[in-house]
Amino acid sequence: MADHSERDEFTELPDLSEFLREDPYLVPYQEDLCRRYQLFTERLSKLEEAEGSFDDFTRSYMSYGVQRQANNSLMFREWAPGAQALFLTGDFNDWNSTSHPYTKKEYGKWELYLPPKRDKAPAIEHETKLKLVVLTSEGEELFRISPWAKYCHKHVDSNTYDWIHWDPIRPFLHQHTRPKRPRSLRIYEAHVGIASPAEEIATYTNFTLNVLPKIKDLGYNCVQLMAIMEHAYYGSFGYQVTNFFAASSRFGTPEDLKRLVDTAHSLGITVLLDVVHSHASSNTADGLNKFDGTDSCFFHSGPRGHHPQWGSRLFNYQSWEVLRFLLSNLRWWMEEYRFDGFRFDGVSSMLYHHHGIAMSFSGGYSEYFGMQVDEDSIIHLMLSNHILHTLYPDCITIAEDVSGMPGLCKPVKNGGLGFDYRLNMAVPDKWIQILKELKDEEWDMGNIVYTLTNRRKGEGSIGYAESHDQALVGDKSLAFWLMDKEMYTNMSSLIPMTPVIDRGIQLHKMIRLLTHALGGEGYLNFMGNEFGHPDWLDFPRKGNGESYQYARRQYNLLDPDNNLRYTQLYAFDRDMNLTEDKYGWLTVYHGYEKKEKDKVIVFERANVMFVFNFHPSNSYSDYRIAAGPNGKYRIKLDSDAEQYGGHGRLDTDTEFFTEQEPFKGVNDQWQPHSLKVGYSTAGWVGYRVGYRVGCRVGYRVGYSTYRWVGRIQYRWVGRIQYRWVGRIQGRIQYRWVGRIQYRWVGRKQGRIQYRWVGRIQGRIQYRWVGRIQGRLQYRWVGRIQGRMQYRWVGRIKGRVQYRWVGRIQYRWVGRIQGRLQYRWVGRIKGKIQYRWVGRIQGRLQGRMQGRLQGRLQYLPLGG
Repeated sequence: MADHSERDEFTELPDLSEFLREDPYLVPYQEDLCRRYQLFTERLSKLEEAEGSFDDFTRSYMSYGVQRQANNSLMFREWAPGAQALFLTGDFNDWNSTSHPYTKKEYGKWELYLPPKRDKAPAIEHETKLKLVVLTSEGEELFRISPWAKYCHKHVDSNTYDWIHWDPIRPFLHQHTRPKRPRSLRIYEAHVGIASPAEEIATYTNFTLNVLPKIKDLGYNCVQLMAIMEHAYYGSFGYQVTNFFAASSRFGTPEDLKRLVDTAHSLGITVLLDVVHSHASSNTADGLNKFDGTDSCFFHSGPRGHHPQWGSRLFNYQSWEVLRFLLSNLRWWMEEYRFDGFRFDGVSSMLYHHHGIAMSFSGGYSEYFGMQVDEDSIIHLMLSNHILHTLYPDCITIAEDVSGMPGLCKPVKNGGLGFDYRLNMAVPDKWIQILKELKDEEWDMGNIVYTLTNRRKGEGSIGYAESHDQALVGDKSLAFWLMDKEMYTNMSSLIPMTPVIDRGIQLHKMIRLLTHALGGEGYLNFMGNEFGHPDWLDFPRKGNGESYQYARRQYNLLDPDNNLRYTQLYAFDRDMNLTEDKYGWLTVYHGYEKKEKDKVIVFERANVMFVFNFHPSNSYSDYRIAAGPNGKYRIKLDSDAEQYGGHGRLDTDTEFFTEQEPFKGVNDQWQPHSLKVGYSTAGWVGYRVGYRVGCRVGYRVGYSTYRWVGRIQYRWVGRIQYRWVGRIQGRIQYRWVGRIQYRWVGRKQGRIQYRWVGRIQGRIQYRWVGRIQGRLQYRWVGRIQGRMQYRWVGRIKGRVQYRWVGRIQYRWVGRIQGRLQYRWVGRIKGKIQYRWVGRIQGRLQGRMQGRLQGRLQYLPLGG
């Protein structure tokens, strides 16, 4: 609650020192920043002087509309300055339009008092249908809904919504406190009505029972609910609001929504409301437009009060009663439903008289100051943020702004508008542009990194690869751009991936992780995109026969019995969020390096090292990257892991050791240490993220030529022979790094288990391993005439572990969990010799036998 000390805080000029130090280009505009601030303090001072405090002023929802008093009498109050008379009608008086007149008060206000019935019950019962009757200056009777109506509903046979008096005997009581404000904000953007595979409008209850657990499982700590404020047109996605205090009745009752929010809080999930104060529906019968019969009332009159593109009405933010209405609306959702903050829609339209139409926003500072700026809107946003953050210190506010207005996410007292975050809207546009217009080899790493990092220092941004905008009909989601129609036929995990599906799955993961890790101080995902939802989004309309086929999210695709690769994308998205939750890279600044020719992006954030290889064909061995502190790096997240739809070519137990070799890295600065990672050649890019013991991270990109053999853990990476250190029963098993000319492992049962390998004239002399259970484990490999003569391994428990002959590059693995894992054979004289796979999940995968007259030969298992 405001007091005199709070007012004194805002009587001086703003402290612009930090703001101007971070952005010296703002120095010529100091006077503009100070004038805005002074206008804000003047408005706040007048508000408190006239209303007592902004706490009381913003609780006007407790005195406007209909209020039940302690004795069950009802008090009605409205603001309709252009009306000649006002009446209440409805079921309670058999729709008599003049029997219950309001009394006119000063400043355009009207009041009506209804005493309780003889039995002390309220004169109007719960769920009674009501209407206001407005008599205009021309003598016309207009039927209207109260702007403060708490519940509106439309019957199937009606074209407009009705005002339903909502006053349950036993209202829902919240059981759980609000979660603490998240350290890292990971947002799941959701629409309740489409949150079901069924071709129908889903409910608050469905969302509570079926979607909230998924959001929790995926590692998101915040859900942003769209289309909650009542809107007559379902296809508007909730952005043509008709009733600002009413929760949409399509999805259930107000009590159902309260239960949804309370359940989210019990799961530790913060809940944001997608609030629309930038404009309102132009509907008259069930909206605010011409509420009192005039063109103005809540809006500007004339052209200024109409949005030229959206066909909606624009608020008059200078109006005292409009300020009361909108600020009280924010308090209503915070108090009655216990939301934790807001995503403000259409902020760019609010900030400028031109509403951002036909503006490219080049970044010139003159675009943000001058006559084109709507300072009434700016002051309103400053008041909104100041009140919210004063009354609710953990409240989160996010601005949808594409213009890049300086100070949008700076505190009000420091010359800003007070938002916590802005949406980094350029990022999804960039990804769609790349996928639409560029071949893989044409991707510009520098341009990608610039777009991801081009944001104002010291101001929070929410990064996202795609939102609901990209899912709408007329556009495509990332998954659809990458895989298109093959998503309908080739997403089974029981069949090999086609090149299109393989490329699409790998890039889908990489794009999302890169955006997550580099695109902002928070991250957002639109529902379904985490698993690559295959369809666009299209609400029922005449053009599609009022169909709900595309107005849904097919969570049923995640059913394990369907054996679809959507579950692999889901798993990756979950582990990406959980990894961030552990290490918190969204909360700290970043640096980066890019290698254009190699299509590689490397950066470090929160002591986590990220490496991305976007090259469509090249892989790299002994690839040196700069490292910060000296130490050991381990892998923590790998897009190429099999559980994420990858090829499983990397060993997550690999450890990487820095070397004291200076290397130019992040932001072109020399780092005292560096390390080598490997990128192999096959297939489409993967990436590798790893964490160092003690909080450093390293990682691997691409494909490696290695496998696991029995319990022996090793890797072949290019020319690197055996780089890995594992442990068996607490002992170091072995280690080979780069061209180090020895291998050494401790003792097992008193005997030397491995011996070192030296070099004679640049060639490997021998490799020898002792005996395990009386059998030779490895025999040496020499070279005759430049060719590898042989390598042979005995039998363990009666099975051949693996064999090397000549240049035939194959390795065989025995049984893992009772199944044959695989056998692979390389090429002899340029031809594929054979590939054989045993049983996977009880099915024969196949055997391929060379080529015969240009055709592939296939033989059955054992044939």
